[in-house]
Amino acid sequence: MSERIAVFEQMLEADPANTMVMFGLAKEYEKLGRNEDVIRVLEDYLAKADDEGNAYGTLAAAYERTGNREKAIEAYKKGIDVSLAHGHPSMANEYKMTLDLELAD
Repeated sequence: MSERIAVFEQMLEADPANTMVMFGLAKEYEKLGRNEDVIRVLEDYLAKADDEGNAYGTLAAAYERTGNREKAIEAYKKGIDVSLAHGHPSMANEYKMTLDLELAD
C-alpha cells in the first residue's frame, strides 16, 4: 500500500495541480486510516476541483473519525448541495441519512 502512496506522492510532486492524483492519494490514505492526510489532501483538492460530491463524503467521514463533528456536518451539507447540482440524488440522500442518523443533535 505504501508503494501506491509513494507513486501518487511522486506524481503530485511533479504536477501539484493534478486533481485526479490528489483524489487517488486521498483514497489511499483513507485505506490506511491516515485521516489527517485525507483531510489535508481533500481540502486542497476541493479548492481546485469541480467535485461531484464523492470527495465531500470522504472528507466528512475523515472529519468524523478525527472527532471534528462540526467540520463533518459542514462537509456532508456541502456534499448534498454539490451532488444534487451534478445529478446524483442517491449520493445526496446517503449524506442526508448520515446527517439525520449519525450526526443529529
